[in-house]
Amino acid sequence: MQNYTIGVPGKQRTVEVSPNWIQGTQIGNGTANPILMLARKHHVENQYNDLDGSITTYDYNGLKDYRDILNTSIDQFTQIGAIAGERVKTGQVDLSLQSAYGITGATPKNMYEAACQYYEVDWVYAQSPDQNSWIASAWNNNFTFDTDMGGFSDENNLCIDQRGFKTIIQAEAAEFIQPKQVSLNSLVTTIRIQRGWGRRSHWQTVLLSLRDYVLCTFSLGVLQYGDVAFEPALPSWKMEAIQSMVMATYTKIFLQFEKKFWFDTEMAIYADKERGRYLIWQSLDHVNFFPGSGLVFVTVTGDLSLRIEGMEDSDVQEEVMEVLGAMYPNTTVPDPVAFHFKRWHADSLFRGSYSNWPPSFVPGHSENLRALVDKRLWFAGEATSLKYFGFLHGAYFEGLNAGEEIAKCVEGPGCVGRQHLNSVLDASPYPFVSITP
Repeated sequence: MQNYTIGVPGKQRTVEVSPNWIQGTQIGNGTANPILMLARKHHVENQYNDLDGSITTYDYNGLKDYRDILNTSIDQFTQIGAIAGERVKTGQVDLSLQSAYGITGATPKNMYEAACQYYEVDWVYAQSPDQNSWIASAWNNNFTFDTDMGGFSDENNLCIDQRGFKTIIQAEAAEFIQPKQVSLNSLVTTIRIQRGWGRRSHWQTVLLSLRDYVLCTFSLGVLQYGDVAFEPALPSWKMEAIQSMVMATYTKIFLQFEKKFWFDTEMAIYADKERGRYLIWQSLDHVNFFPGSGLVFVTVTGDLSLRIEGMEDSDVQEEVMEVLGAMYPNTTVPDPVAFHFKRWHADSLFRGSYSNWPPSFVPGHSENLRALVDKRLWFAGEATSLKYFGFLHGAYFEGLNAGEEIAKCVEGPGCVGRQHLNSVLDASPYPFVSITP
């Protein structure tokens, strides 16, 4: 969770450079998303975001109404999720979402269908259909948004609090954490497990003795990238689990103009011959968000996010302005007065935005991702959530569960821990006994 103050003097606003929706809220007195409850408790301002109903569509020739295709795409994704549920019941193997679209006859045939598919898949999971697990993406969606599956609601609220979305964490922590208990601005580069009665040393290394418990909440990307060394090295089953998942990258590019010239809806889609090219737009200069702010942002994901991270800001801005020019061919689009985006993958504290399960998902890998190492080293975060990976409430539930389990261990009897599988096996034997000399 990270915010940024953007804008010229007198028109500055605090915006969230990370995804900042409360995803799945609450229906009536039904189950509430815990993030919504924290926002209510600490008076963090958030606003319903009409993602599917308040939308304008464009292509490279300007305004082009293909909202009917978007509605069809929404129905197709729902159908694909329902079929995934049947595959779970019958124990069928996982495939990619791209395979799912092909099996159901929903493979995009033109750039408009491709743009609407991007809106349903890439914009949510930050990866293309061929990079997404069919089954895991289905339950990930349903367990959050489908109340029949225990989800909260199908609505999303956008955080617009000028203190930043992170206020829910800071304000909650302030109720019980003392300053002396927290070491801020301290970079951990090594976690060392030793067999004696160790103590924590200087801030770069955490020493873990046989009487200590450590909860590791580094992002999946940091673990995959090797930014933190473990001594001794993590066992092979844990490394395989870490590398079995993907850290996706989701990039919001903010622009501020002197005055608004764009769509009056909350959202917009731009269809281009190049799939995903600066496709998802959202107006913050809207009556529901920051009216009069001159702010709009566009989101890119996956490979395009990685590409622009290697570019100069000015070059990225030039590409974005080309798309705006195509969307408004009869308007002289002015230069922005402010421009900003975050390079999530390059940042050694994150190495991406959030996790995602690739095709051929195997539950054993998720189990091993959560499992303890040496009975003392625990792991938690959104990536370890089987149901809610990628979601903020996934991180909440995993942290809460780990904290409660560690407390049982500290108190004595009742410490169960989390077991692991030494090997994650295929569902059925391979047809060959050996494939090497």
